[in-house]
Amino acid sequence: MRKFNIRKVLDGLTAVSAVASASSAAQQQQAGNRETEIQETLQSEHFQLCKTVRHGFPYQPSALAFDPVQKILAIGTQTGALRLFGRPGVECYCQHDSGAAVIQLQFLINEGALVSALADDTLHLWNLRQKRPAILHSLKFNRERITFCHLPFQSKWLYVGTERGNIHIVNVESFTLSGYVIMWNKAIELSSKSHPGPVVHISDNPMDEGKLLIGFESGTVVLWDLKSKKADYRYTHDEAIHSVAWHHEGKQFICSHSDGTLTIWNVKSPTKPFQTITPHGKQLKDGKKPEPCKPILKVEYKTTRAGEPFIILSGGLSYDTVGRRPCLTVMHGKSTAVLEMDYSIVDFLTLCETPYPNDFQEPYAVVVLLEKDLVLIDLAQNGYPIFENPYPLTIHESPVTCCEYFADCPVDLIPALYSVGARQKRQGYSKKEWPISGGNWGVITQSYSEIIITGHADGSIKFWDASAITLQVLYKLKTAKVFEKSRNKDERPNTDIVDEDPYAIQIISWCAESRMLCIAGVSAHVIIYRFSKQEVTTEVIPMLEVRLLYEINDVETPDGEQVPPVPTPGTGSNPQSIVPQSHPSTSSSSSDGLRDNVPCLKVKNSPLKQSPGYQIELVIQLVWVSGEPPQQITSLAINSAYGLVVFGNCNGIAMVDYLQKTVLLNLGTIELYGSNDPYRREPRSPRKTRQPSGAGLCDINEGTVVPEDRCKSPTSAKMSRKLSLPTELKPDLDVKDNSFSRSRSSSVTSIDKESREAISALHFCETFTRKADTSPSPCLWVGTTLGTVLVIVLNLPPGGEQRLLQPVIVSPSGTILRLKGAILRMAFLDTTGSLVPPAHETWREHYEDKDEKEKAKKRRPVSVSPSPSQEISENQYAVICSEKQAKVISLPSQNCIYKQNITETSFVLRGDIVSLSNSICLACFCANGHIMTFSLPSLRPLLDVYYLPLTNMRIARTFCFTDNGQALYLVSPTEIQRLTYSQETCENLQEMLGELFTLVETPEAPNRGFFKGLFGGGAQSLDREELFGESASGKASRSLAQHIPGPGGIEGVKGAASGVVGELARARLALDERGQKLGELEEKTAAMLYSADSFSKHAHEMMLKYKDKKWYQF
Repeated sequence: MRKFNIRKVLDGLTAVSAVASASSAAQQQQAGNRETEIQETLQSEHFQLCKTVRHGFPYQPSALAFDPVQKILAIGTQTGALRLFGRPGVECYCQHDSGAAVIQLQFLINEGALVSALADDTLHLWNLRQKRPAILHSLKFNRERITFCHLPFQSKWLYVGTERGNIHIVNVESFTLSGYVIMWNKAIELSSKSHPGPVVHISDNPMDEGKLLIGFESGTVVLWDLKSKKADYRYTHDEAIHSVAWHHEGKQFICSHSDGTLTIWNVKSPTKPFQTITPHGKQLKDGKKPEPCKPILKVEYKTTRAGEPFIILSGGLSYDTVGRRPCLTVMHGKSTAVLEMDYSIVDFLTLCETPYPNDFQEPYAVVVLLEKDLVLIDLAQNGYPIFENPYPLTIHESPVTCCEYFADCPVDLIPALYSVGARQKRQGYSKKEWPISGGNWGVITQSYSEIIITGHADGSIKFWDASAITLQVLYKLKTAKVFEKSRNKDERPNTDIVDEDPYAIQIISWCAESRMLCIAGVSAHVIIYRFSKQEVTTEVIPMLEVRLLYEINDVETPDGEQVPPVPTPGTGSNPQSIVPQSHPSTSSSSSDGLRDNVPCLKVKNSPLKQSPGYQIELVIQLVWVSGEPPQQITSLAINSAYGLVVFGNCNGIAMVDYLQKTVLLNLGTIELYGSNDPYRREPRSPRKTRQPSGAGLCDINEGTVVPEDRCKSPTSAKMSRKLSLPTELKPDLDVKDNSFSRSRSSSVTSIDKESREAISALHFCETFTRKADTSPSPCLWVGTTLGTVLVIVLNLPPGGEQRLLQPVIVSPSGTILRLKGAILRMAFLDTTGSLVPPAHETWREHYEDKDEKEKAKKRRPVSVSPSPSQEISENQYAVICSEKQAKVISLPSQNCIYKQNITETSFVLRGDIVSLSNSICLACFCANGHIMTFSLPSLRPLLDVYYLPLTNMRIARTFCFTDNGQALYLVSPTEIQRLTYSQETCENLQEMLGELFTLVETPEAPNRGFFKGLFGGGAQSLDREELFGESASGKASRSLAQHIPGPGGIEGVKGAASGVVGELARARLALDERGQKLGELEEKTAAMLYSADSFSKHAHEMMLKYKDKKWYQF
């Protein structure tokens, strides 16, 4: 942050240097005037970067725990993450610094603390009494590997089992080891010569805390007497043990084994099991043993007052059930229910009414943690229905391929999406409330609504309500249902532009005000949707096919045929409906069998019933050209006021009037320049003129581009943010396997495709198109991967009925601007420095009123003739951000008044012009991990923080900024990470976060009853302090484990504990303090006693010395 502070000091100098870099003295003078006119309010102090919340399913889960009193669920992952869930809307994410896998979690029930055991043999104590949990203590085992932990209810002594078969005991208050150790060779029979294997289970007898049940992997179970330090009973079985569970009365326990069997043992009969069950084994005749099954990985034994106990287990299916999905088996009395799961079971827990292990358990639900889902099963209802999951855990239902984030949306938008989405909900869920209900919501300090839109590999799109740091799915749209599904592989000849996921969403363009939605898919298809609250049946799906060519004369066309010329800029203004029949020289396959004029996907020809929500307005598909598949779309924009959609790829650009369903513009990128092409390109063979150097772009002689910079950041890597498929999350940024070279056709080399100038940015606006313009007019600004910005003029007919009858006239303006690096984003400011939003319609129900006059009133005027007094004084600023630099250009003069080189050695992945604190700025995320913001229009650096290096293309493809200082990206395939770059949001974050720990009274312990109290037989308690304390057991070996104080510290506990502390914790804290004071008092008293004693000694010696002396002899 020091660098950032220096930048604050140099703010003025930067602005001056930006002005100085302008091309002429006249520009400098103009820049000075502009700077005095536009007062920039944003300063460095307005910016601070911090993570806010993480949403979605925990990636690669590995451990599960539940606090039955606080009703909080914890999930640990293989990457050392910890996710805590309370009531819907209360979530928390923490991370272990080491990144080691979490192997087990144990709550200190109702005490606001959690112990985590990691694969690197560390234990950590988390304080959950603060909104952002912190580690209080850590303990690192040096000589032994941790395999299992057990913390009895209301105990401060944690049993830790190891790979060597030993059990150590940790005091969770001080996080120090006790000298009491249970060694494996003492636990097993002395006659046994083999090692029993790692400890896989530890639990104390529910009725006698002094008896510890230890399960070893080899099949040996030992009941250990803690007081006498010897084994009471040893139970041996041939099969390896995976888990053990007690009956609440403490007279029986059950083991699950690797051969798919369960053995039930009476505590006092160690010779053989009381009962052996093979839940999924085929019972053979003649009393033979059932066939072995897969291992039962976990079993739980839960009792009820009113009926039979529940035995719940995972695994154990017979080996002949090939292809069967993972199952959870619930055995209750004579009935056995097998519940199939969609993914592998990582762990499960039975939720019970009581936290006391010696009482009837009364199970009411089972939490099942799957590899990619969290399922809750209602045990109290017939058929065991699942609870409807209120958490946003379905982000990854299909892999996310792109993401957009919108803040400050119209207020009626979320209710509208919610109402159409509510109809899509499944039925058959449990009627009960979601049982994980702990914690409290934070204070909502944001008044604006936020929406996240995710595009997925299966062609679906999800709208999420992201207001006030929560996330809730609103509505799901399936874009694939407009296409015919292929029944077998033989019917898929056209989709080989992509190997899989032909419907994957690549780009989303959405107008929140008009609710118009446009998507571009991986198979070079574009679909336009209109929002409606009414159900409609579309008899014929409107569709257009567009033949987008690369060059007029392509000498490499395999069959040598001359492709019919596309309209030149002069003639391109005439509307043309592109259908296959309009190309006389082509057919579905050319003379030598090359595929031609065929789209990649086939649109359904049957009537399509469309539910309320987003309904298809138009489907546009690019077609094959002479055996060459269409290239994937790299840029997309829709404008509801103009009724136009535009898209481009590495071949060129196409504009469609979706109201009249016609193609207005269909040009190769080179043709956009007309005679002004700065690169002087001619039809040529890539083999003749192109050299395979760098990205294939380094031979271009461009004034503003340094060739070395072009080579450092190949366009192929840069563009793959929007182009690559979800399966291609490659960390290497120099990979050339992107959409430009995805075709398997050999007709054009991959070098040629990479060297093509792709359309990388599109922006509709009303601005000055030429230097001589006196008034703004509707136009389209086009940015390319070679850093060129071109302007296309739109001549729109009047609104109302005329808009549907008269053609829209489109013509290139001749205006060309250039930057270094591919263009990423464009925006426009007015004379006051405020953002000029693109023209838009406000939404209204499309099917209610067909009166065109009404529609004309609703539509914002898109072409205004200014009054003479307004002509010269009103001007605008174009803000253009490329992957290397940003420029602010004054319009209509087209002078560059501010320039900022954002990065020399890296490249910008995402740039957005966003509003913050009633002003606007440019926010950039670079491939080198830096997040930067710049003031507008002067482009002063305001923030530069190293945040996140680009480790894979998923981050690049999903990172986006939005207004009010918000940003997000997909941090893992299943999770969205949100962050803020606003100082104000960072300050308010603590209030907005929910509280995990709340003050809840611990339920009363079960009543022992008169006879049990009189004759014994109730639960036996144990003074563990007496056994495990230092005075009784001595000190543990120092080399065994190392204590590491956590960043939370005792002060953190006291601070967090001030308001909402449970009685037990408060008493403990008071006792600790009192003990500390008493200890100090005792030391002082001892010191005083010693002092008095020594004084008395000295006085006695003096008395003896001078006893017989006279006064004058002294």
